[in-house]
Amino acid sequence: MKPIIETDRCDLTNLHADDEEPFVQLHVDEDVRRYLGGAKDEATTRSGFIGLVEAKPESSFWAVRLKEDGAFIGIISLGAHHDGFDTEISYQFLPWFWGQGYATETVKAVVDYAFENLKLQRVIAETQTANRASCRLLERTGLRLERTVIRFGAEQAIYVISDMPE
Repeated sequence: MKPIIETDRCDLTNLHADDEEPFVQLHVDEDVRRYLGGAKDEATTRSGFIGLVEAKPESSFWAVRLKEDGAFIGIISLGAHHDGFDTEISYQFLPWFWGQGYATETVKAVVDYAFENLKLQRVIAETQTANRASCRLLERTGLRLERTVIRFGAEQAIYVISDMPE
């Protein structure tokens, strides 16, 4: 499968049917979903997966795979933010791939893709302030804290990166 975005160690591709089990595992895992509203129901996740696999090829929802063996390690996407006008980058990785720099590497690549290929001028990310690892990752990749809001029953940090001169 030809990657849509490449990094040194990862390929970002469309989801395919073979990704169903690791995709479901990602969404039902309590650790992965701790700051994302909790683990999801398996049946609902499987149903949602089918829609993502059938999405148009130009979809901005990608599987993250290791270059070395094509293993599915997570997902990353660009989509509409809750505010209705910003584009948000979101990501989830299987726990055994945490702390190895894959998320940092792929977030940087997707932000670059958003600016260079999609001609976006601004990308945001939202994470719970309690998710210190995600906050640090976003800061490492060049996003800066813009504001905090209370949403989903928790304090959320809104990070932003802009392609426009400040």
